[in-house]
Amino acid sequence: MTPSLITRLCNIALKPGISASTQLITTRRICRAIADQLDAIRGERRAIRREAGKLKAFLPFTRQAIEELEERARQHQEAIRTGAQDALAGFGQSLMFDREGLAQALGFDRMCDLLGVNPIHRKQARTDGDIRIHGLAYLSQLEDSADRKSKEWGAGGPLYRACHTAMIRFIRDCPEDQLPDPFSPGAPLGPRLPPTLSIVGK
Repeated sequence: MTPSLITRLCNIALKPGISASTQLITTRRICRAIADQLDAIRGERRAIRREAGKLKAFLPFTRQAIEELEERARQHQEAIRTGAQDALAGFGQSLMFDREGLAQALGFDRMCDLLGVNPIHRKQARTDGDIRIHGLAYLSQLEDSADRKSKEWGAGGPLYRACHTAMIRFIRDCPEDQLPDPFSPGAPLGPRLPPTLSIVGK
């Protein structure tokens, strides 16, 4: 996707009175475009590093050429990559907190339809309590759940990648003494708390 198309999608998402469905669809398309751009840059950097790798057979005569190629790989489209990472992390943070209330506005089944959650996985997601966007897309990785998933760390659907980028940035930037324990009860990676029960009058 071109930057102009991403801009057009952002303009659609920011229109006043836009439906929750359109907001989620455009957010997903934008995140997919950004993730594709990051993948392309990563692929180009790998290609440069492969060139450097081929020269290692001729060391020590190629040492300077190898260093130059490795530096070129590190710097290749760095400004674009940093901006894309910032944007993806921003979308991820928005999805994690869901300040717009998309999950509530859409309802569980409509949200699952828009995220491509296979009907067979919906029952388990509901049982597990993953009824919010980040629960479905990030914690349970059910976005496009009928598709074959990559085993590569950090790989997944566009909303998964956005949430993952936001989480990695939070862990990296947060002072160590203020980091919550992600494995504590009720935390994203910890055991689930029992549901809150209440007595309903007749």
